[in-house]
Amino acid sequence: MKNYKIILNIFSILGLILTSCNPSVESLGENDTSEITFLPKIILDGDAEVNLPCTTTSYSDPGARAEAGGSEIELITTLTSSYFGGTSVEDGPDVYAVAYSAFNQDDIPAKGTRKVIFPECNGDLVTSIAGTYTASVARDGVTPSSAYENNGPFIIKDLGDNRYQISDAHGGWYEYGRGLGVTYAVTGMILKANNIATNSFTSEGAVSTGAFGGENTFTSLTVDPATKTLVLTVDWSFDFQFVSTWTQVE
Repeated sequence: MKNYKIILNIFSILGLILTSCNPSVESLGENDTSEITFLPKIILDGDAEVNLPCTTTSYSDPGARAEAGGSEIELITTLTSSYFGGTSVEDGPDVYAVAYSAFNQDDIPAKGTRKVIFPECNGDLVTSIAGTYTASVARDGVTPSSAYENNGPFIIKDLGDNRYQISDAHGGWYEYGRGLGVTYAVTGMILKANNIATNSFTSEGAVSTGAFGGENTFTSLTVDPATKTLVLTVDWSFDFQFVSTWTQVE
């Protein structure tokens, strides 16, 4: 006995009807059985990308719905922080991914995502380097293409007490330039601003390059309040130097 499973979504029903009239399609025998499974789908409520004000104190996600064959099914929602390890949007500036998933009765999955950008309020680059930036980066003095330019958003987060955490100390070389995503970003670098006017900064220690590993050591940070830019130089233990130019954005 053969067991057939027909997978349907709302767009495939018409095709099934037309196929059933085609004499070239194998017919079911008297001892054969068939089943129908409807593909699940995720319907987002609201926009797929949300840009919050930097002064946000609370966030209510618009949510989503999951359906299969026109009937609502269980929806699973998870949130991931890109750079600073928060567990909810209220934890502060970051780029968050809200993932929605569902399974139909045959455990066929469906997924949907929402990007939530919570920017850091911009400092004046005289008393504070906090803010939201785009970045262009060169490795050993070379910028291969426009894919390594004007990427973002990047965040320099104000931790208080003149301490700042940088979202990606490679300025997006691997995350954006190579298109490898945030798991290859250099997160966790914290700088202490001893004197911004004289570009005096110290690092709280080396940090690794995401999935690649290796240590990244802070070399220098040069701040230009007039152009709202700063230049970050970082040495990677794999014998590369990254120089990224960060430009504040509203």
